[in-house]
Amino acid sequence: MWIQQKNTPAPLDELQGRTVGLKFECNHCHTEVFTDLLGVPAPDHLANSTEDDGQFETEEIKCPGCEMIHEITVKSTFDGVTFEVSEVKPESVEYQIAQ
Repeated sequence: MWIQQKNTPAPLDELQGRTVGLKFECNHCHTEVFTDLLGVPAPDHLANSTEDDGQFETEEIKCPGCEMIHEITVKSTFDGVTFEVSEVKPESVEYQIAQ
């Protein structure tokens, strides 16, 4: 089941230690793009403040329609998990938890 990313982070307790797949619409050619599975990092338990607790993983994916390179960042904080895709509207990003 695909879950649309909202303006608030996804629940950390549901995603930490899991892998997710993302899908989004390329802003250049409007092709639906699917990623490989991405790991969700744990927040930094040794951070001095909540502003510094974020851990992130970055990947790149090429759109199969126009070959535009999108940078994907999966960021975990104690507030939750966000998925950022370069040059793509946040509301067009959806995620699915791998079984």
